[in-house]
Amino acid sequence: MAFLVIAHDGTDEGALARRMAARPTHFERVTPEAERGVLLMGGALTDAEGRMTGSMLVLDLPDEAAVRRWLAEDPYSQGDVWREVQVTPFRPAALPYQPPRAG
Repeated sequence: MAFLVIAHDGTDEGALARRMAARPTHFERVTPEAERGVLLMGGALTDAEGRMTGSMLVLDLPDEAAVRRWLAEDPYSQGDVWREVQVTPFRPAALPYQPPRAG
């Protein structure tokens, strides 16, 4: 089952530093999760100036409890980056999507 996750970073002065410190380990974790089909899509939420302020993920896991466990193991959770997390069941539309451009 797919779930949409919106995770907002803290808004304190150290928020971006915590994100950047955890980012390499976060990518080490999510790359194999994408390869095995658990992480269907993800990316950074940004403000109008392009500064990272959170994350969006679409996860394919059996239930919300499994999503919450997955999130708890992520370096962004463990590194106090994500402060507010919303999890919602999600049904991707069957459209001819193009891979997103990195950047």
